[in-house]
Amino acid sequence: MMHLLASAIEETPIEPASTGIMLLFAAIMMATYVGVAVERFHKTVAALCGAVVLVALSLWLGVYEYPKIYEFLKEDLNIFGVIIGTGILVDVVGKSGLFHFISMWIVRLTGGQAQTLFLTLCVVTFVFVAVLTIVPAMLILSSLVLVICRSLNYKPMPLLLSVAICANSGAIATFASGLPNIMIGTAAEIPYMHFIQVSLPYAMISLVIAVAFLRFFFRNELPWKQSDEEKAALKSQIESFDPWAMVEDRKVLYRSGLILMATVVGFVFAQQLGVGMDFVAMVGATAALLFAGKGVEDAIGKVNWTVIMFFMGLFVIIGCVKQTGALGVVAQQVVELSGNDLRLLIPLLGGFSAVASSIVDNIPVAATLIPIVKDISDGGVPAEPLWWTLIICCNLGGNGTPIGSISCVIAIYALKREAGVHVGWGTFLKLGGSIMLVQVAGAIVYVMLSYNQGWIPSL
Repeated sequence: MMHLLASAIEETPIEPASTGIMLLFAAIMMATYVGVAVERFHKTVAALCGAVVLVALSLWLGVYEYPKIYEFLKEDLNIFGVIIGTGILVDVVGKSGLFHFISMWIVRLTGGQAQTLFLTLCVVTFVFVAVLTIVPAMLILSSLVLVICRSLNYKPMPLLLSVAICANSGAIATFASGLPNIMIGTAAEIPYMHFIQVSLPYAMISLVIAVAFLRFFFRNELPWKQSDEEKAALKSQIESFDPWAMVEDRKVLYRSGLILMATVVGFVFAQQLGVGMDFVAMVGATAALLFAGKGVEDAIGKVNWTVIMFFMGLFVIIGCVKQTGALGVVAQQVVELSGNDLRLLIPLLGGFSAVASSIVDNIPVAATLIPIVKDISDGGVPAEPLWWTLIICCNLGGNGTPIGSISCVIAIYALKREAGVHVGWGTFLKLGGSIMLVQVAGAIVYVMLSYNQGWIPSL
């Protein structure tokens, strides 16, 4: 089995600091998370500020020596590789017109009927997010939904919020479909195929839950029942849409599709090939730039460097707090509270990670809980059900509030900017909060049942 970069690092035992230092560092970490959540500052600036303050305090108080910072970062270099590689790949493929082409054909196949269009968009969102990751998929789909709604005179809110909520189900489908998956999967050395075995089935179940709730909640918002005349008029209107409108060169489109499929296959077989996900992503990016890219500098510039800087700050913060021994103490308290009983540990971890993700953001929640889960599992508790609980609940927790996930933020911002529609917290909490509660409760039952039945492969 392949050993990832994170596992190659020999960690020296942490000498716990005083209780006062632990509390001080934990308080600064939480203050940083509050800064990320309330968006008074840009979240990247908040993370970098928190990192600078904690590094300065660490050196002043003698918690560690400066070179230790590089160890905090080198454990997660492969995450940066995946983000950069997939960012370049998706940008190049998007410019080829492939995503617009696929989207237009999907709309044609539905005939514009509200019921069929709603279900198709939910399923397409799931697939797009699973393949492309949540941010590029949401940017593509939000633009598509707004165009469709203008063309067909449908209200944009029901379809755009449906896409945003279903995106969080797609985010747990594969290793590379969500940033928390990449972080947790890398830290726990979970093979790509284990995601297909464990999280993909519940991703599909959570999608069904979301679709049922969404259909009921928006029962009066769309023309669900349409006459034959209305269906015929919609179909003729949609047939005027040109799938090739955004395609400048069909050869580039075909090459882009081939490179994208090859990269996805590479993710699946990375461990059998003895390479990391970061290498596969960078090979895909290089192939896209070589065979399908026109503006190389523009494509590289489109990489989300703010997210990478956010991660750098975040990983330094987590590393500083971990170095005080505070995370180990939290893990010990959780174990004592649960009595090492998975029937208590899984609901505790699942409920906390979902609620925290809906308030703050699932990325810092995942980053904080990864070392805690490692410490818990070092105490003799099986690690596998804890990792899967964290993966599923961190992603689905994003449905709880308008700021809980990037998909909801993108959808609400697009509605306000492009359609002049404001989605209040009350409206979203009734919809997304209800869906989150059912999905997370189902996830806890699913993980416990899967573990008891031996369906979760060991690591």
